Amino acid sequence: MASLGDLLRDWHQGAQAVARGDWDCALRLFSSVSEPPARVSFNVGCVHLLAGDPEAALRAFDRAVTKDACLAVGFLQRGVANFQLERFQEALSDFQRTLAQLRDNTAIDYTQLGLRFKLQAWEVLFNVAAVQSQLGLWTEAACSLGDAISKGPEGVRNDLDIALGQVQKQVPLQPRQVPRGEVFRPHRRHVEHLEPVDFLGKAKSAHGEDAGQQAPPGLLAAGEPSPGSSEEPTGAGGAAPGDPESLATVTVQCVLTLSLTAPRGADLSRLRALMSEALPPHAQRAQLSYQDPSEDGRWVPLSGEEALRRAWRDAAGPGGLHLQCRGVGGRPVLYQVVAQHVYSAQRPEDLALQPGDTVDVLCEVDQAWLEGHCDGRTGIFPKSFTVPAARRA
Repeated sequence: MASLGDLLRDWHQGAQAVARGDWDCALRLFSSVSEPPARVSFNVGCVHLLAGDPEAALRAFDRAVTKDACLAVGFLQRGVANFQLERFQEALSDFQRTLAQLRDNTAIDYTQLGLRFKLQAWEVLFNVAAVQSQLGLWTEAACSLGDAISKGPEGVRNDLDIALGQVQKQVPLQPRQVPRGEVFRPHRRHVEHLEPVDFLGKAKSAHGEDAGQQAPPGLLAAGEPSPGSSEEPTGAGGAAPGDPESLATVTVQCVLTLSLTAPRGADLSRLRALMSEALPPHAQRAQLSYQDPSEDGRWVPLSGEEALRRAWRDAAGPGGLHLQCRGVGGRPVLYQVVAQHVYSAQRPEDLALQPGDTVDVLCEVDQAWLEGHCDGRTGIFPKSFTVPAARRA
């Protein structure tokens, strides 16, 4: 029988495979989990949807909601699978069960359970209207959209008005679903316990724990220096071996948040060597940046050793060094922009924005749209909603 550590490892690696778009690998890893919990079965269903197999997705979501009858997001996704299979009555039932699980609340935030998604009541009502439009129940669909408008925030009112106009013209709607590539991930703390990395960059064995919430998308604050070891090497800053004060916590956000113990003043090659033990693709190709307190906390690229020495000087206190891997899957960051207006995601591939969000631009899709990365999310957004980071007010 597989250990809990094996379950967590396959779960975590499967989520990483989803993040890089490797559906076959993700399914292989998630399916290797014996007696999977509801959230892993949910992940299997989401990957099958991404791979264009709604029949297999339906079976996986069936398993998920059987194991957890209160998993509202599971009923939502099962409804999407039924919709794609043109089983509209079943889809309508699933979306109505999703609403029942909301229990008159406006939203359920799944972030603390490891899924970066907030299930909104207005979106579920939109999906009810989408099914009703497919069934030719135009009056009922308009009523459902009216309910969605009453429950939705101001920022989505225009979109719902457009959808209502479509229904009034008897144009069918398509349902909303969990954003593309979002799945439940195990708790960062439990992942760290699987293969913690020491200051020499070597993985140490440890026992996994039960899975829970996923790490927040923002960079976590670094902890206090770790206890000293008689095997600690002298760092670039010249501290003596075995001196606890010579160590600092370096917290790096990539696909997951990684916490390393390194000698204070360690150079770029040492930091990348430490990262490469846990995140080979990102350590080798991603651009590292640090949070500059003199620049209102902006992330500044580490262009060389001089920039890193400045970062170490700024991190002289006990808080440690805060770094980020700029980019996703090793993709370079072209430049940064800052959102000036609210942008609500219209499709799963969209990147929702709030004023003040700093976005790493990964691709210029066309003259009007950019692809970017912000707070652990990747998607496309209108260029006109942003300004270059250098012009930030």
